[in-house]
Amino acid sequence: MELESMSLEEAFERLEGTITRLESEDITLEESFLAYEEGMKLLKHCNDSIDRVEKQVLTISSGGELTAFNQTNQDTDQGVN
Repeated sequence: MELESMSLEEAFERLEGTITRLESEDITLEESFLAYEEGMKLLKHCNDSIDRVEKQVLTISSGGELTAFNQTNQDTDQGVN
C-alpha cells in the first residue's frame, strides 16, 4: 500500500509491525536497516497526518465564535498574554 494513501491507523499498525520485526532476535543486519528506514518513513507520515489534523481543529471562544485552534488561543484561554 502506498504511504500517501495510508490512513493514520493503518500507518500505526504497520509501524507496530516494523517495531516487532526490529525487536526480533533473528533479523539480519540488512533487514534491520531496511525495517528502520521503513519505520522512519512511517513515523514521518504519522507526524505529518497528526500535524494536518491539529491545524484543522477548531475551538469555540467564550463569545461563541468558531476559530481555528492555535497557541495564541490556548495562551488566552489559560490567561497567558
